[in-house]
Amino acid sequence: MKGISHFISGVAAASFFPFAVHEAANGNPLYFVLGGAFGILPDTLDFKFYRFFYKHDIYIEPDPLRPDPQKIADQLAEAVAKAAEQDEMVKVKLSTIRLGADYWQQYVVRFDPDTQEVLVRFGPVVNTGQVPVPNSEQEENNVGRAKLAMPIVQTYDATTRVDIFDGPTFGFEKDEQGEIVLHFLPWHREWSHSFTMGALCAVLGGLIWGWGALFVIMAGYSVHVIEDQLGFMGSNLFFPFTKKRSQGVHIMRSGDALPNFTTVWVSCLLIFWNLYRFTPDLPYSFSFFHVALYGAIIPMGLYAIALHILSRRDDEEEVEIDMADEWGDSKMS
Repeated sequence: MKGISHFISGVAAASFFPFAVHEAANGNPLYFVLGGAFGILPDTLDFKFYRFFYKHDIYIEPDPLRPDPQKIADQLAEAVAKAAEQDEMVKVKLSTIRLGADYWQQYVVRFDPDTQEVLVRFGPVVNTGQVPVPNSEQEENNVGRAKLAMPIVQTYDATTRVDIFDGPTFGFEKDEQGEIVLHFLPWHREWSHSFTMGALCAVLGGLIWGWGALFVIMAGYSVHVIEDQLGFMGSNLFFPFTKKRSQGVHIMRSGDALPNFTTVWVSCLLIFWNLYRFTPDLPYSFSFFHVALYGAIIPMGLYAIALHILSRRDDEEEVEIDMADEWGDSKMS
């Protein structure tokens, strides 16, 4: 999920503790601040710290003067072959192709389990806002393909787009069945996204800010881990006792608008409800049912109906995407 979703979820988790609400009412927002800060901390550790120290085995750095999709495909195939020969994960860093101060050559990587190939397709030149430059996509020699030494088990999206700033990392690891498992961003959601790391932070926080902080920090950190487990990548839930990321439940993607919006909305409702129920002597009263009905069920129901009406299409108008045509497979057979 997005950072704002994790942050507000951590604040909502803190609001479930009566002492946190009472302290906030008396002018001390510490527990709410700790809930939000530790709700976003796992991603902060990964993206602002850990990834800069992560060591890769292979760096694929295309020449910006003579970018060649076939060379990228060959290097990825070599990485898979190397992973097939050893028991340790082979970590590959894909670099972006910068063409100027504000221009980047976009390319897409796809591992095809049916043909046991890796394909690299050059797209258009884009600016830093990821807006394509008109007529910048080359028509010839824009697809590279290479045969893989072993089948690939895809655990994330079928395609990976590389364009601006920092490129992605792939981890290739041989499993017990003799297949190569592809790990997307292997440095992400390792030790940082574990309940054990949350417990460690909670104990340290308890020693610094008191034992009330222990519960708030653990709650905020755990909510982040649970939310990420709803996606595709999963997390290493009990590092160092577990060594690999547990597969996510595939309900949502981290960048999807609707799950992020829903998380923020529901978190705000929960904060409102907890502030109400832990505040004494209020001149009005209502139940959680009223909050859920008027704050969630009715507005989200209306939103779902509007979305269904706007997105409804006749079956005759639906067009299935032909991946062979998109990747030029028919021309390269």
